[in-house]
Amino acid sequence: MTAYLLEHAWVDGRVQDTVRVEVEHGRITSVVADASATGVPLRGLTLPGLANTHSHAFHRALRGRTQTDRGTFWTWREQMYAVAGRLDPDTYYALARATYAEMVSAGYTSVGEFHYLHHQPDGTPYDDPNAMGNALLAAARDAGIRITLLDTLYLSSGFGAAPEGVQRRFSDGTAEAWQERVAELEPVTGAAAAIGVAAHSVRAVPAEALKAFASYVEGGVPVHVHLSEQVKENADCVAAHGVTPTRLLADHGFLGPMTSAVHATHLTDEDVRLLGEARAFASFCPTTERDLGDGIGPAGQLQAAGSVLTLGSDSHAVIDAFEEMRGLELDERLASQARGHWSAAELIAAGSADGHRSLGFDDAGAIAVGQRADLVTIDLSSPRTAGTGGDAHTAVFAAGAADVTHVVADGRVVFDGDHAAVGRALADAIGKVWAP
Repeated sequence: MTAYLLEHAWVDGRVQDTVRVEVEHGRITSVVADASATGVPLRGLTLPGLANTHSHAFHRALRGRTQTDRGTFWTWREQMYAVAGRLDPDTYYALARATYAEMVSAGYTSVGEFHYLHHQPDGTPYDDPNAMGNALLAAARDAGIRITLLDTLYLSSGFGAAPEGVQRRFSDGTAEAWQERVAELEPVTGAAAAIGVAAHSVRAVPAEALKAFASYVEGGVPVHVHLSEQVKENADCVAAHGVTPTRLLADHGFLGPMTSAVHATHLTDEDVRLLGEARAFASFCPTTERDLGDGIGPAGQLQAAGSVLTLGSDSHAVIDAFEEMRGLELDERLASQARGHWSAAELIAAGSADGHRSLGFDDAGAIAVGQRADLVTIDLSSPRTAGTGGDAHTAVFAAGAADVTHVVADGRVVFDGDHAAVGRALADAIGKVWAP
């Protein structure tokens, strides 16, 4: 048994002082406020572990390299494809491990990895058809973060057209071949991991192939999809099918309470209603949506309709759980010209418990008995947090990833405050990706 003495902690929806937390076998067994007992001291404000519900680990190699010219989402995509063509299982493992370590140092204890980089650059499977997915599972284990590997179906370069160039390594050829490969995936030894599935988008998955997801939806498996990130996607879908992407998904049994609609940026009122009626998750990625110029999605409307909001870092232009939480609120302020759409408590829930639940971990995201022992401590005396009051608003509207001093995941210390070491590992891994 390990005991922690938390100077300040987010417990039962409020900040409480001097909280003693006991942990056994990765679970919280006791939470006592105002305790006068001893324990490993964690000074600052401690939150439950945060969840990154949408990640493409290999995109981390793009940070700082795509801002040198004007362009669009589609020109950015070509730069992303250049990275996708360079990776093999070894370099992917190293890059993902460093990226996941950065996530841990930012307070994330779970990640949903939207994985479509499956095969060799010419589309030929590796000897182990899941070599790339297994590299991600191993990287997460070694970085100390739980992972739901969302193995992704990708069959078309756009509404029936054959995959082109590097896209060939994304495709299994048919939905049946994809399902057979996914069935062989198993978490690596010692990993805190789960397997989910995803459709890349309605661009990349023909309508008939969407039916392959119905059994996963009915079985309660996490099912994710990029949805209406771009206006062009919507227009092309209407031209090809006569309906919006959301309606197409609904008509093929894709929507359910464990479905996550990623981005959900350009939606009609009917789209919002369909997602709400399905009680689907809406995974917003404010820093990426800002970076790519995607637009501001109808987060408030979705929540009011019945969807549950979660948060991801997607392309990793920024990896900062606190920036994603406040980004949701600040973007809504820009769109509505009004303040105060979500409380700090609601944003913490979106960034923690609701996010973990969307990844299949419904026992994480709270400092409470029976929950996974995930603890994230932030410094209350940094230049960002000093004088802010030390409450939930400090975490959401003042703190940043650099303020994280200590992270425990499943009862194990996975980050001790050494941000510089994380930076060195990233520099090494990314340098090898770009090496001639």
